Amino acid sequence: MRLSELSRGVSAVILTVDDVAQSDPIAGRLRDLGFVAGEAVRVVANGPFGGDPMLIQIGFTQFALRRAEAARVRVEHSA
Repeated sequence: MRLSELSRGVSAVILTVDDVAQSDPIAGRLRDLGFVAGEAVRVVANGPFGGDPMLIQIGFTQFALRRAEAARVRVEHSA
């Protein structure tokens, strides 16, 4: 599933960050920020209209991502 599809408060583990195009700068930046395979991730909050932006937490760090950016991140539910 995609990070953009994850419900608020649900924990997951990052599988990969997909490039939309060759040398996708946004996907590269997400990986630089710590969106890498094996990291635990959680949706803290969603914006009011259409859910943009999403507040995402990795470790103790929180990021505001647009749904289009979060859709690049593939995750699986953690146990």
